Amino acid sequence: MNFNEMKNLYDENILPTYGRYAVAFERGLGCRLWDTAGKEYIDFASGIAVNSVGHSHPKWVKAVCEQAGVLCHVSNLFYTKPGGLLAEKLTSLADMSGLFFCNSGAEAVEGVIKAARKYSSDKYGQTKRHTIITLQGSFHGRTLAALTATGQDKFHKHFHPFVEGFRYIPPNDFAALESELGDDVCAFMFEPVLGEGGVLPLDAEYLQRAAALCKERDILLISDEVQTGIGRTGAWFGFQNSGIKPDMITFAKGIAGGLPLGGFMVGNKPSKTLGPGDHGTTYGGTPVCCAAALATLEIIEPILPQVNEKGAYIRQKIAEMNLPCVTEIRGEGLMLGLKLAGITNTDAVAKLLAAGLVALPAGADILRFLPPLTIETADIDAGLKILKNVLGE
Repeated sequence: MNFNEMKNLYDENILPTYGRYAVAFERGLGCRLWDTAGKEYIDFASGIAVNSVGHSHPKWVKAVCEQAGVLCHVSNLFYTKPGGLLAEKLTSLADMSGLFFCNSGAEAVEGVIKAARKYSSDKYGQTKRHTIITLQGSFHGRTLAALTATGQDKFHKHFHPFVEGFRYIPPNDFAALESELGDDVCAFMFEPVLGEGGVLPLDAEYLQRAAALCKERDILLISDEVQTGIGRTGAWFGFQNSGIKPDMITFAKGIAGGLPLGGFMVGNKPSKTLGPGDHGTTYGGTPVCCAAALATLEIIEPILPQVNEKGAYIRQKIAEMNLPCVTEIRGEGLMLGLKLAGITNTDAVAKLLAAGLVALPAGADILRFLPPLTIETADIDAGLKILKNVLGE
């Protein structure tokens, strides 16, 4: 099937909710992609931080195929080995008490919203504490409550009435946080690095003070790790870079290396909040996705210490280019943002794609790189050569 045939299928059958680039990918291997015309690309996007171990990693493929041939799905009314093993592994890596599997980041966020409100409802009464504080520039998902939790005005259109009980404060502003954490608040939710909002890391001191304040006021601290988790920022979870311990964390994207899996974990304080009938999902924790996740974690574990090294290498090489349109390089690990001037991030992404490098926009003026954690130096250098040729013009 050629590009035009594939595009026509989309145009005729799929709602136009995405502005897609004029590329149809046909296959991938490692950190490389090929389109229907046979053109090769370096992947610095990982399907928006999903393909954490690259494309078609042999260990991942083997795990998925073997599990698909044994047991694919039975629902959460029963026990399965992959789900149990994965839950044990993740709660150990995050030092959490319990876990709930779902399918996506937005669902994970919805779950922690429910858990946070029920925690305060159980302890303080149904009408006293239900507000959740989030950050301006944050992104928490596309479902209605997660969309309302997102601290960007451009998402708060068309779908009124939105869910009540959310307020937004500037990132890294402790005075604003302290002022907003009143008697009506049940939780403070943050991304350790604001992804869609511009790849903006939160200061470690800010998070440490926020954690102490939340503990003092019995307000749940929620780290949204959908994009920053599973090794992306150089630690298993982004909050670990600041030396804090949230009450709840979300995860999704990179956990299953390309298959849909998400969830949230809880610490000791809210561990008994959700009981039978309080929450549910049909597909969450299905054996094939859990087997994929176990393989993904096994692949990442020995290379996790290299993530910061690779990120530092990319930053150094870009800095040495002295690109006139790049005014700042920021981020953590392999979650990097280049602040642009003189060219829009959407134009930069389009030009890089035409030259064979897949990248992403973020915020108003950030070019975002989220390469597979398995990327090797040769692929990094190949991608950065394209970057220099395109943005150095």
